Amino acid sequence: MKIKITSLPVKNQDEALKFYTEILGFVKKTDLPLGEHKWLTVVSNEEQDGAELLLEPMGFEPARVYQKALFEAGIPWTVFNVEDVDKEFERLSGLGVNFSVKPIAMGPVKITVLDDTCGNNIQLIQLL
Repeated sequence: MKIKITSLPVKNQDEALKFYTEILGFVKKTDLPLGEHKWLTVVSNEEQDGAELLLEPMGFEPARVYQKALFEAGIPWTVFNVEDVDKEFERLSGLGVNFSVKPIAMGPVKITVLDDTCGNNIQLIQLL
């Protein structure tokens, strides 16, 4: 069994696509219209045949409540692996990305947490 697609709730798919491609560096994989929304996925530039991240529109009220509660509690929705947390923190800070947690070593990892501008906290992790 493998993870092929995982979803991330977003307030606006077009704004999410812009953030995830232009700021974080992901690559658009699928963009299929589905009524007022679309099936929109991005993949890592480093693993374009790897797992896809579905930028899922928030059309279900309980999901919006859950997303907001996680964000306000500072809990990341998901985690992305990076080679160098400090380097990504500096790069993304320079692009105007807001962080709720500055890089910090925690046992065998170093983490930071950013605001994806789409309603989610995203944790970046570096294995030490």
